[in-house]
Amino acid sequence: MQKMGKRFIDDLSLPDVPEEFQKTLEDFSEMYMLYDCAIREVNTKLENLNQELKFKKDRNPIQYINHRLKSPQSILKKLQMNHLSMDYKTIWNEITDIAGVRVICSYIDDIYAIAEMLIKQDDVALLKRKDYIKNPKESGYRSLHLIIETPVFLSDKKQLVKVEVQIRTIAMDFWASLEHQLRYKTNVDVPASIREQLRNSADSIYRTDQEMQNIYQEIRRMEEKE
Repeated sequence: MQKMGKRFIDDLSLPDVPEEFQKTLEDFSEMYMLYDCAIREVNTKLENLNQELKFKKDRNPIQYINHRLKSPQSILKKLQMNHLSMDYKTIWNEITDIAGVRVICSYIDDIYAIAEMLIKQDDVALLKRKDYIKNPKESGYRSLHLIIETPVFLSDKKQLVKVEVQIRTIAMDFWASLEHQLRYKTNVDVPASIREQLRNSADSIYRTDQEMQNIYQEIRRMEEKE
């Protein structure tokens, strides 16, 4: 973990990085470690839920789980974009998505079921919820976003740490990954016609998600009658 913190600092030892932010990084190694530990805690909670549902209902609603720590460059960009101070306290209190966990589910209903089970745990506090499934972004992006706070237990203290959890279906994740590449990994402005195509694709994928869920529910009803 010390190597991780050192690499974090080395990545920003550049002339165009504000001196104020470089000074903050001297205290960032422990913060980075806490976020990494919090991701492990949330991953374990989700894996335990998936295992329990496999045992009780003979199916895994979670297909897979990804995670990431926000890069120092992204943190700096977000601070500058929101005109925030670059000190340690501001980063800790205001940047809520440094630790991120993405949960990929089979069906839309699974998204809300997993979210409810996670936030009901007595050591998880829900700070913010944004439902981009029922209220998609203008781009067509759909996902359920939760900002939660969970404890990390260290040798001499307990520290509450914020984690952003994004929950979506396989189809939503497929669209979001490609849309991100098209919009943010190119050097050209995406014209309105292509943005419209992306929104239409997102709507089509959502309808497919709904149809697959209806098919699954119908099959389950048939099984219960036998």
